[in-house]
Amino acid sequence: MEITITLPADHSATTIQELLEKEWLVPRKVRHFLRTRKNVWVNAQLAPFHSEIRGGDTITLHFEKEDYSHQEIILGNAKKIQVLYEDEQLVIVNKPAGLKTHPNDVKETGTLLNDLAAYLASKKQKPYVVHRLDQETSGAILFAKNPFILPILSQLIEQKKIYRRYQAVVWGKLTKDLTITKKIGRDRHNRRKQVIDERNGKTAITHVSIAKSLPTQTQIYCVLSTGRTHQIRVHLESLGHPIVGDPLYQSRPAKRMMLHAIELHLTHPFTQERILVRAAPGLW
Repeated sequence: MEITITLPADHSATTIQELLEKEWLVPRKVRHFLRTRKNVWVNAQLAPFHSEIRGGDTITLHFEKEDYSHQEIILGNAKKIQVLYEDEQLVIVNKPAGLKTHPNDVKETGTLLNDLAAYLASKKQKPYVVHRLDQETSGAILFAKNPFILPILSQLIEQKKIYRRYQAVVWGKLTKDLTITKKIGRDRHNRRKQVIDERNGKTAITHVSIAKSLPTQTQIYCVLSTGRTHQIRVHLESLGHPIVGDPLYQSRPAKRMMLHAIELHLTHPFTQERILVRAAPGLW
């Protein structure tokens, strides 16, 4: 695998060592191999790790197969993939409701990751999971296309530098915008569920804004400041306004769970390009 990246013109001067370790988060073992095998070039010239690099320089890294591991994925149906954004490093797709993000074991099929693997196979690329959406949730979801960028994107998720906005429809009438700060933990009686647990739960923050009031429901937008399992679903149910169609946290029948990741924004970690994706048409 070979990765070639041209630094943005305004990139600060640094060394190859600092760039790989602190900015691109290359694991120590992989950095060692890059150095000892002399697999780093700057502007097509072999470069030692102490070399200074500046904005506009082109960095090329060559990796051996053993540098990164990859779990084989059974190929699904490439035609099912709806691409919202794609470049050499990452891809954002529109996940349908009712489809699992990834298989739980190597023999499982019928997930989004299987279909994406088939889509990328023709380009001799492979998908890597950055984050997940619940099976019942639809919308924009981000995948890495190589293991090199994966830890960088994962860190951006952890640091809340990837903005995600959700649409939801809840039962009942919400009357004002609000922020929910109730802590969330695992339900001791049902491993599939999460519950409000102010004593032992983890911090969870959900920002809710009203889009439209309906006779028996409310259309809302949600933005997360934390990323707990089922966070939006549990927080809204705790207010007495569960998401319409939620199979775990309410019992009234509906065609689907009305939760959709409508927007995903991030700054590309290599090009500094601002990527703005909308998974239209969404729920309304």
